[in-house]
Parts: sequence; structure tokens; C-alpha cells
Amino acid sequence: MAAADLMVIVWNVILHRIATIYWINTFLLHTPVCRFILFMSPAAIDISVWLTVSFTFDRLVAICCQKLKTKYCTEKTAVVVITTVSSLLCLKNIPWPFLYSSYYNWMQFGCMLSTNFFFDPIWIAYSWIEQLLTPVIPFFLILLFNIVTIRRILIASRGRMSLRKHSSDRDEKDPELMNRRRSIILLFAISSSFILLWITTVIYFIYVRITTAFRRRYQSTTFPDFQEAGIMLQLLSSCTNTAIYTITQRKFRNLLLSSIKYPFTLLGKLVKFGGKHY
Repeated sequence: MAAADLMVIVWNVILHRIATIYWINTFLLHTPVCRFILFMSPAAIDISVWLTVSFTFDRLVAICCQKLKTKYCTEKTAVVVITTVSSLLCLKNIPWPFLYSSYYNWMQFGCMLSTNFFFDPIWIAYSWIEQLLTPVIPFFLILLFNIVTIRRILIASRGRMSLRKHSSDRDEKDPELMNRRRSIILLFAISSSFILLWITTVIYFIYVRITTAFRRRYQSTTFPDFQEAGIMLQLLSSCTNTAIYTITQRKFRNLLLSSIKYPFTLLGKLVKFGGKHY
């Protein structure tokens, strides 16, 4: 998930948002390169969002389905889920480059969205599928998974606390209850940040689709400030997961620190080896 969030920052924020505005007359504005960026940008967002859904479902299985947990919550399953989700979402975004053409007939420069996207029934249907898959369906799936998971944790915690009242170690801290609290905090932090940061985009999508604003978008964007605010917030959501992991997960913090220290450790070994060799 952290890697997918990093890809969103690279493709959407740096190459799509910043480069097209400030890096004028670079190879990034050549139509084939521009098309590839416009393919990778939605693909990166889709993968980031659906890996969040996959993570939420994984926690649901781990906490609520003990029989399925031993088979599903494994590294092998994680690899299969990540590979399948990434491949399917890349295939889903293949039509995007075909919607864009060069600004000029005599040279490959820039990417201009075809007006067919707003009038052709096939492209209108594709736009509906694209928006429903990200973020409308994930929005409600994450909400549903977390309600079920947190409800199960609370019920189990109440039962465990009532049993501990009659045991001899009732005054000691219960590590199981502490782990469950951490699970609730992590789920709530990731899911609430996703829901809060994507809700502007979801509201804008619903408004545009239930009115005639969608067909008028080839001329002008309806409420452009509201749309840009939604885009800014949804891109910000890709930065929050890594920060949440860093705060709540000790193993993630250790791995992150190890990756930061690794170049310096490697450099120290090379210097030490070079000194001995000399």
C-alpha cells in the first residue's frame, strides 16, 4: 500500500500535476509520453484505493473469520491479491490513452481529451464504470467492512472483560485487549482518512451525473474550484496511509528506519573494506 501511494505521488502529483504546469517544452509533453502518464495516473490511484479495500478485507477476515484466517491471511495470498488487483486495474485503464490526441495535426505535442468522451454512449458507460469502481464502490465497501470488524472486536472485548472480572489477573494489562485496541485505531485511522478525503470527489461525481453538468463539461467545468479541491484531497489521501503506518505500526517503523539506514550502512562497509584492502 505504501508503494502504491508513492506511485500516486510520482505519477499524479509530480508528473501529471506539476510537470504539465511548470516543466514547459520537455519530452513529457510529447503526445506518446503524455498519453502514458495519463494512463499511469488513474491506474496508480485505482491500485492505491483497491489495495486499501484489500487491506480492510484482510483485517476483517483476520478478526472475524477464524477458520478462513489460516488459509487467507498468508504471504502467498497477499502476493496473489496484490498481483491480481494491480493487473486488472491496469487493464481497466487501457482505454484512457485512446481518448487523447495531439494539440496539432503536424506534430506530436500535448494531450487533448476527445469530445466523444461526453457524447458517445460507449465512453459515457466507461466513465460511469470508471467512477463507480474508484471511488464510489470502495468508499462503501471500506465503510461496511469496518463496521462489521469493529462491531466484532467490541463484542469480543466485552466478553473478555467480563471473564477477566472473575479471574485472579484482572488488575493486570491484557495484551489481547491492547492488540484489539490497536487494530481498531489502525482501521479507524486508515478508513476515516480515506472516507473524509474522498467524500468531496464522491459528492462532485454524484452531482455531475444526476444533472446535465456532465455533457456541458466539454465546454466548461462545473464548479471548478470544488472539483480541484476534491482532486487535491484525494491525492492527499495517498500520503496519509504511510504516515498512519509510521505512527501505529512498530514493524513498519523498524523497516522504514532500516531502509533509510541501509545506504549509510553499505557505505560504511565499503569504506571499511577499502581501508583493509589498502
